[in-house]
Formats: sequence, C-alpha cells, structure tokens
Amino acid sequence: MERTPSPDQDLVLGTMYFGTRTPENHAWALLDQYVAAGGTWLDTADNYAFWADPSGLGGASERVVGSWLRVNHGAPVKVATKVRWAPLVPHRWPESAAGLSAPAVRRAVEGSLDRLGLDAVDLLWAHGEDRDVPLSEVVGVFGDLVAEGRARRLGAANHAAWRVERARALAVATGRETFSALQLRHSLLQPRPGAGLPDSGHRLLADEDLDLAQDAGLAVWAYTPLLNGAYSRSDKPLPAAYDHPGTRAVSAVLDDVTAETGATRHQVVLAWLRAQGITPLVGVSTPGQLAEALDGRALQLSADHLARFAAAR
Repeated sequence: MERTPSPDQDLVLGTMYFGTRTPENHAWALLDQYVAAGGTWLDTADNYAFWADPSGLGGASERVVGSWLRVNHGAPVKVATKVRWAPLVPHRWPESAAGLSAPAVRRAVEGSLDRLGLDAVDLLWAHGEDRDVPLSEVVGVFGDLVAEGRARRLGAANHAAWRVERARALAVATGRETFSALQLRHSLLQPRPGAGLPDSGHRLLADEDLDLAQDAGLAVWAYTPLLNGAYSRSDKPLPAAYDHPGTRAVSAVLDDVTAETGATRHQVVLAWLRAQGITPLVGVSTPGQLAEALDGRALQLSADHLARFAAAR
C-alpha cells in the first residue's frame, strides 16, 4: 500500500567512504552538488570507514563532512551521525567496539561533534543494539543528550522493532526524548528468508518495522537501497542470497517499468521506496551517480506500477 510521504522523505546522502575510498576533494564536490540540487540530509557515523582506513579507526567521514561544513557555514543541510560500533583499538573489531554504555555514548558524541565542528547533530542514531547494556541506560543517555542540546532528534538503526518500542516506552515513562526514526537495510529486491548477508551488522527492514513506524509516526530510512550497484552494473553481482525466483520476477517488472517511464533502474527503485513512505539513503562515489539519483526524485510510480511490483514480490 502506498503511504503518505514523511517530511524527511527525499534523498539522504550517505558519506560512508568520504576521506577513505572517496578523497576529500571529490567528497567536497559531491557535497556541493547535492546541496545545489536541494538535498538536505547528510548521514555519517563515528566508525566510518575504519575497515577502509589504514589506521584501522573510524572518524574520516565525520572529519571530511566537518571540514566542508566549516567552509560552508550556514549551508541548508542537516547532519545525522551514529554511535556504537567505532573500534577503540586499531584493527580490533568488533571486540573493541565502543558500545552503548552511558560513558561510551557521551565520549562518542563528543568526538563526533568535535570532528563535525558542530554544537549539536540534527539526528543521533544508536547504530546497533548493545544488549550488554541495560536498555534503560541507553534510553537515559540518549534522552539526556537531547535535553542538553547535543542532539535534536534520536533514531534507532539496526534494532529489532520490539526493542525500539520498549525503548520508546521507557523514554516516555521517564520524560525523555524518544526514538523518532528507524534505519534499516531495504530495497526492492529481497534476499531469501533466513539467508545470510555478506555485510556484517546489516539488519533487514521487516513488516513489523513498517507497522511500528506507521503506528507511531516514525521516519524510516533505508540504507543499501541500490544493492551496491547490482541493479545496473555487471561488475557488481547480487549476493548469492538474492538468487531465487522472486528476484527474477521482480527484475522482469523492473525492466518493464523502466521502459515505460523512461527512467533508469536505479531511479525506479528509489521511487518505489519513496512510494512506501521510506527515505532512501544513497552512497555515491561519482557526480554521475549522484546526478542520476537526484534527477530521479521527480519520478512518481503509478498505482499500476506499484501493484505489479507488489504481485511480483
């Protein structure tokens, strides 16, 4: 069913590889291009991208975004960052991941704000669950950071829906800010149920996540919406988990809708997500890739298109 678009719904620019695989000058050019086209949200994390950095530590993405923000002071953008997974010891992950204890979250947020050159982030994500820490402690420190003006909104990334709802109940009971956004992996194509993904820590969006979001009025951001280019690049094959009849059925509809609309496969996939009330979070490495995503924002799929996708999925 098509959902009413949320105020956040547009196109979030992911900055994961800024400062590592994407050199700073190229990253700045992408940021300029995104903002010039009316883009409003930048998404980063304190652990980006430790696995691609010779140092074995995160922070490169936030430093590049921060350097751009300092030069472009007052740019009409909002910044979201995440804490939980940054390694504290180089090349020792996940055993040295910072976690979500109150002291760890406070240290992480202070580090992120320093690298970003900000007094507060517009959206602070808990990047993943930490079941070694009482949920009440997580809720407490995140809520306190909002009360102290260090974050304006809170989100839960890669969390089970029941944990999000329990956290929201704890926040309400203690008079604190609640999670108002979810971030999970989602795309038009889906892997076989129960199949493992090659990407560590990814959690797929499930029906109960959308059910919770619609009931509670939560924003939903979807990462890896274009499956790392697999929709259109022969050198980027789908993971084995996507090898099933559903993929072939949906791909056939995708080819038909692409031909009917004159859009690209990527643009149709992003339009399909927006039609579900989901905000795509897109990571790009070239101006052409970003232009394709931005140019597709005007595409609206018809009720017939959506019905055909629903039948194929």
